[in-house]
Parts: sequence; C-alpha cells; structure tokens
Amino acid sequence: MSEETSLTIEAPQPDQTRAEPAPKQSNLLREIVETALLTAIIFLIVNTVIGRFRIEQVSMQPNLWEGEYVIVDKVSYMLHQPERGDIVVFKKSVGPDLIKRVIGLPGDTVEVRGGQVFVNGVALTEPYLAQPPNYAMPARQIELDHFFVLGDNRNNSSDSHIWGSIPRDDIVGRAWIIYWPPPNWQVLSRPTYAAAEAP
Repeated sequence: MSEETSLTIEAPQPDQTRAEPAPKQSNLLREIVETALLTAIIFLIVNTVIGRFRIEQVSMQPNLWEGEYVIVDKVSYMLHQPERGDIVVFKKSVGPDLIKRVIGLPGDTVEVRGGQVFVNGVALTEPYLAQPPNYAMPARQIELDHFFVLGDNRNNSSDSHIWGSIPRDDIVGRAWIIYWPPPNWQVLSRPTYAAAEAP
C-alpha cells in the first residue's frame, strides 16, 4: 500500500518591512524652506521690476516732499524712451541717486529766459511749479541719448541747467506712485506739452 505525501504550499506573506511615513517635523521643515525660497524669488523679481526711492531733497517741491517714498517703475523704459514731463530717478557719478522732471529730449533745444522754459522756441506751460525760475540759461541743444532734467522747485534745484543733460543709461526708472506716508498716496501723472514738439 503506497503512502500518499501531501505538500503544503504557503502563500507569500506581504512585505512587513514597509517604510514608515516621514515624521511631520521633516514636512514642516520642507515647507519652511520652500516658503523661504519662494519669498526670495519673489523679492528678486519685484526688485528687478520696481524700485523704491526716498525723497531726500527739496528740489521737487511742491510735488514731492522730503521723507516721502515713491515706487519706481523700471520696466517702462525697456519698452520706450523717457517722455517729456516724466519724473525720473537717475544715477550720478558722485553721490546718491537723484529725482527730477524730464524737460528736454534728445535733439531738443532748451532755453530759460524771462522766468520761463522754452523748448524748441516754444514756452512750456508748467502748472506744477510754485515759482518760475529766477535764472537764465542760453539755448543749448540736447545730445543724442541724453535728457535735460529740472527740479520742480526751480530756484532750489541742482539740475541740468547747472551740470548739463544726463545720459539715457543713467536713468533708473520713472517715479510712479507716492506710497508713504499713506495720507500722501497718489499716482504721479505726466503732463502733456502740446506746444513743445521737436523741430
């Protein structure tokens, strides 16, 4: 009589060595690092597109006062040239950045006489001035890629009537918004000079 042998086949058991979920502490650390990186990236992008400038001089009164802060638009002038009437922040070879108003464009002839500024022989209408200039400046033509800038406080401003026009490459951007202090908040608009077309 033959003996029957039976084989027992065991089913494979599931892997008991599964990785434990990462502790919550490491997730928190990762989120902190991601937030810090994202903040740094946003900061760099914002600083590339806009800047901030503190008014340190009286040369732009009565429109900009000492202690006010303005947002500077750095992008617009990548798309087009500064325009007459724009308030711009620019670098000087010595000293801090300055802020003035663009009066003369490349190729313009600018003259100051009789308490008025003339561009290409036409007197500018400047309603933003508190006082007219009490100085005279003989006619001068603005060089290529240069801009003639004046402070709105004409009689208390060191500007192009003293040290000449500024190169385009020195212009940082256009003053756009007064954002501090809050009661002085406003968008800085550009006046239109219909009579001051280039010759």
